Amino acid sequence: MMTAHKLSASNEDYLETILELCGSCDQIRSVEIAEHLHVSKASVNKAMGILREAGLVEQEHYGAVRLTELGRNRASEILSRHAMIKRFLIEILGIDERIAEQDACRMEHVISDATREHWLRYLRDVLDG
Repeated sequence: MMTAHKLSASNEDYLETILELCGSCDQIRSVEIAEHLHVSKASVNKAMGILREAGLVEQEHYGAVRLTELGRNRASEILSRHAMIKRFLIEILGIDERIAEQDACRMEHVISDATREHWLRYLRDVLDG
């Protein structure tokens, strides 16, 4: 089984998308993921195979996709990093929201857990303090 830490940025984007589109629902169709990410159904199927091997999603052959508990936790972490970075870019640096969204999408995949924790503490002190 592959570890979640070895996922590519693209595979993390799939996890994030599943959580965003599904919210509290139990499952989502591959076609919905493909439409949201503007990719082919074949690309989604390939990614789901990788995420299935990593224990992050469950999917019967070409059936609906469900996040496992591990997958939901990993997707939540990714969304949290994204929101934190976007908030910093907009509220501290004054970056336009559209640009901040694009940059947060790229940056969320490379930030370490240690940096994330310090960054969150900083945001709490400065913005919420």
